Amino acid sequence: MSKWHFVTDGFVKNNPTFVLVLGMCPTLATTTSAMNGLEMGLATMFVLILSNIVISLIAPMVPDKVRIPVYITVIATFVTVLQLLMQAFTPSVYETLGLFIPLIVVNCIVLGRAEGFANKHGVGESALDGLGVGLGFTASLTVIGIVREILGSGSLFGWKFIAGDGILAFVMAPGAFLVLGFLMVLFNKYLAKK
Repeated sequence: MSKWHFVTDGFVKNNPTFVLVLGMCPTLATTTSAMNGLEMGLATMFVLILSNIVISLIAPMVPDKVRIPVYITVIATFVTVLQLLMQAFTPSVYETLGLFIPLIVVNCIVLGRAEGFANKHGVGESALDGLGVGLGFTASLTVIGIVREILGSGSLFGWKFIAGDGILAFVMAPGAFLVLGFLMVLFNKYLAKK
């Protein structure tokens, strides 16, 4: 069996947003536009892949009593690297996402994959799992951002194509919940038919 099923499982069957309902704080807060959703998803995927790789390497040497603190330290290290890289090379993205970048450390998706997958599998499988879950999270945030941006401001990736203002509720918290709920229902109906 091909190891690429780790990627497709994270993207579809174990989609962190629509199936597992994890990472709701960045999902609801950063998806006011398609670009914000894409950028947050990519940032999380970076941390997911690298932390999964390192945790799969060190897991056999880490005693059970300190497992979670060690994993959080590994994740925090990659989040710090990500923050420094973003501040140096993409300061506008860093400014836009702001507080939600350091919060990747406590994102239940990242720690959940470390605890539930990376510490039990090899480096290659853990990297593919991080890629799959990261792609699933990125796609989910981007799709939510697309819907909210179109309905809320009449634009897509910043390009205005509908004259006038959009429906303000969709760029605010109520719109986030509505769009997330609607897309979650559609996604799970699609999975039920497979």
